[in-house]
Amino acid sequence: MPDLRAVALGVGAWAGALLVLVLPGWTALLAVLGVMSLVVLGAARRWWFAAWLGPLTALVAVAGVAALQQTLVATSPLTALADEGAVATVRLDLTSDVRVVAGQYGDLQVVRARVTRVEGRGSAWSLDAPVVVMADAEWPRFALGTTLETSARLVAGDDDVAALVRPLGEPRVVAEPDAWWDAAAAVRRSVRAAVAGRAPDARELVPALVDGDDGGLDPDVADDFRTTGLTHLLAVSGTNLTLVVGFLLVLGRWAGVRGRWLRVLAVVGIVGFVMTARAEPSVVRAAAMGTVALVGMGRNGRSRGTRGLGVAVLLLLLVWPRLATTAGFALSVLATAGILLLAPGWRDALMRWTPRWVAEAVSVPLAAQVACTPVVAALSGQVSLVAVAANLLAAPAVAPATVLGLAGGLVGLLWMPVGELVAAPAAWSAGWIIAVARWGAGIPTAAVSWGTGPVALVVLTLLCVAMVLLAPRVLRQPSTALACTGLLVVAMLVRPPSIGWPPDGWVLAMCDVGQGDGLVLRAAEHAAVVVDAGPDPVAMDACLDRLGVTSVPLLVLTHFHADHVDGVAGVLEGRRLGEVEGSSLLDPAEGAHEVESVLGRDPALPSYGITRTVGEVTLQEVWPRPGATLDGSGESAPNNASVVLVAEVQGLRILLTGDVEPSAQSALARALAGLRIDVLKVPHHGSRHQDLDWLTSLGARVALVSVGEDNDYGHPAPDVLAALASAGMRVWRTDLSGDVVVVAREGAVGVVARG
Repeated sequence: MPDLRAVALGVGAWAGALLVLVLPGWTALLAVLGVMSLVVLGAARRWWFAAWLGPLTALVAVAGVAALQQTLVATSPLTALADEGAVATVRLDLTSDVRVVAGQYGDLQVVRARVTRVEGRGSAWSLDAPVVVMADAEWPRFALGTTLETSARLVAGDDDVAALVRPLGEPRVVAEPDAWWDAAAAVRRSVRAAVAGRAPDARELVPALVDGDDGGLDPDVADDFRTTGLTHLLAVSGTNLTLVVGFLLVLGRWAGVRGRWLRVLAVVGIVGFVMTARAEPSVVRAAAMGTVALVGMGRNGRSRGTRGLGVAVLLLLLVWPRLATTAGFALSVLATAGILLLAPGWRDALMRWTPRWVAEAVSVPLAAQVACTPVVAALSGQVSLVAVAANLLAAPAVAPATVLGLAGGLVGLLWMPVGELVAAPAAWSAGWIIAVARWGAGIPTAAVSWGTGPVALVVLTLLCVAMVLLAPRVLRQPSTALACTGLLVVAMLVRPPSIGWPPDGWVLAMCDVGQGDGLVLRAAEHAAVVVDAGPDPVAMDACLDRLGVTSVPLLVLTHFHADHVDGVAGVLEGRRLGEVEGSSLLDPAEGAHEVESVLGRDPALPSYGITRTVGEVTLQEVWPRPGATLDGSGESAPNNASVVLVAEVQGLRILLTGDVEPSAQSALARALAGLRIDVLKVPHHGSRHQDLDWLTSLGARVALVSVGEDNDYGHPAPDVLAALASAGMRVWRTDLSGDVVVVAREGAVGVVARG
C-alpha cells in the first residue's frame, strides 16, 4: 500500500508556498499565523488530528522560506535602483543558457543571472540577488557560469527577480566558467555533433531528449508534440534521468558493482545529469522526480516511491518555493503521483486479461495523462484524445534515443566517427517519435477545445476523479475496456460537427489562429476565398472545417511573414485549391520559399485596380500600387507591401488591410478618398502604428482585430481600440472571442462569436 503520510507532507509544503506567493501579503500572513496557532495548540493538547501536525509544520516552514525570499528581493538595494530606472555597474554570474526571443523591435538575448555586486548612485553593495538580463542581439554571448561586469540600466521586473538588467556597454569578463561547466558544455556539443549528419528534425530532437537542448527544433514539430501530449520529451524531465541513470546502473551491475557502490554510482549519474542538463531549478526538479521514479522501481517501490515523492516536494520547495507556481513542477509532480498511486491498480486490473507487459505499457501513460489533464487544459485550452496512444507508440523509441544519444556524445569526445556510429540508432529512434507526433497531430480530432475558466476546469477535474474511481472496473473486463477504446478511436477519427456553426447568412469569418491573420470570405456553399493562413496549419484547417469549406477557388497571401503564411498547409488539407496570389515583395525570403515548397508553385501577382468576381465575392486590389514607396521611416517594407483588398459580399463592403503601416495607410487615404465600408479588418493586429484619421473616417460599423492572446507585442493598442470605438465601430478580437463571423441579414450587419 502507498504511504500517504509523506504525500501529505508534500501537499502541506505546496500549500504553504502558494499561500505566500499567490495571496496578498496580509491575507497570506494571517493564514500562516492561523496555521501556526493550530500547530502549537495541537501539539500542546495532543488533539486527535496530531497526524496532521507534520503537513501543517511543512506548510509553515515553506511559507516562511517563501516570505523570507520575497522580503530579501523586495528590500534589496538592486530592487530600489530598478524602481528608479537607475544606470549602474553590476557584476553578474550567469546561471542559465542564453535564449533568443523576438522583441517588438528585434531579437533579444535573455539569460538569468545573479548579481553579486552593484555600484550606482554613488554607493556600492555586495549582495546576491536574482535578475534577468535582456540584451540586444549584437551583445556578446557568454557561456553559463561566466562572471562578468557591465554597465546597465536597471528596470523593475517580476516578483521573482530583483531587476531586469538592460546592458548599455561592452561587458568585461571577470572569470570564465568553472571546469565542470566546460565539461558539461563539451558533452552537449558532442551530442549535437554525433547526430549532425542525420535528418534535420531528428538531429534536433536527440539533444532535446538527452539534455533538454531544444533550441533548434522546428516550431511545427513542437506544436505536433504539444497536440499529442509528447511535450515532456522536449524538456528535461524525470524520464530522462530515469533512463540515463537506470542504464548506468545496469552497466554497473554488469561490471560487478554491488551494494553501496551501486548507490554511489547512481549519485554520480544524477549529479552528472544535472550538470549536463544545467543545474537550474527546473532541472533539479526533474532530477528529483526521476530519482523518485527509480526508487519506485525497486523493492516495495510503491510505498517507498510515495514517501520519496512527498520528501522530494518538501525539499524542493524549501530551497525554491517559487517552483510551486510553475506549470512544469505541477505536471512533473502530478505525473509521478499518478504513476505511483494509480498505475499499479490499473495494471492489475488489465492483467486479468492481458500480459503484464501490455498492462504496464497502457497503465503508466494513462495514469500520468489523467493526473495531468486539468493542468494541461488550463495551460493549453485543450484536452488531448490521442496522448495515451501517442505515448504508447513513442515509448519504445524514447530509451534508445536518449541513452544512445548520450552514449554517442560521450564516445564522440574521444573519437567522433565512432560516436556518430553509436548515435545513429538514436537519430532513427527520434525519427520514429517525430513520425508518431505528426501522425497523432494529423488525426481529425487529436484534441478537443476546453475552457480555461474556473467552472470548466472544476468540471474537468470532477470528470478525471470519476475516471479514477471507475477505471479499475472498466479495465478489469475486456468487453468494457475495448468498448471504451473503440469509442475513443471513433471520437478521434471523426471530427464532430459544430452545431449551429457557421450561422446563417455569414459572409466573412476571422479565424482564431493565434497571433496572425486567417480570413475567410464566403464564395458559395462549401467554397470560400481565403486571405492569409495564420501561423498554425492545424488552427487554420480546423477553422475551415468548422465553416464547412471544402473548396478554395482563391487564396491570397497579403505578405510573407510567418504569422500570415505558415498555416498554408492547413488550407490545403483535404480541399480543392484554385488560384494563389501573393505580395510582389518576396520578403522575408524564407517565408516565400516555405510557401513555394508547400504549394509546389509560386503565387501569382494580383492585378492592381482590377475588379473581379469569385462566386459571391467581388474583389478589388487597391494596394500596393505600381511604383509605391514601401519602406517608410522606421517601417517594415514587407508589411507595407501587404496586398490590400476591398471586397463585397451580399451587399457588405469589407476592407482587408494586411499589415500596412502608417505611410501606406496615408497613401491609401489619398488614393481612396471618400471610401466608405461596413467592415474593417484593422491593420497589423491593432498595432499602435496607425493612421487613425483615415481608419476612423471609413464609416465602418464593425472592426475586426486578429490577435493572439497574451502576445508579446502589446497588440492591440488601447488607444487604437478607443479611437475605433469613438468612431462608432464595434470592435471584435479573436483573443477574446475566438472565431468571429460577420453576418448579413436583410441589409443589417451582425456579428457572431464562437468563443
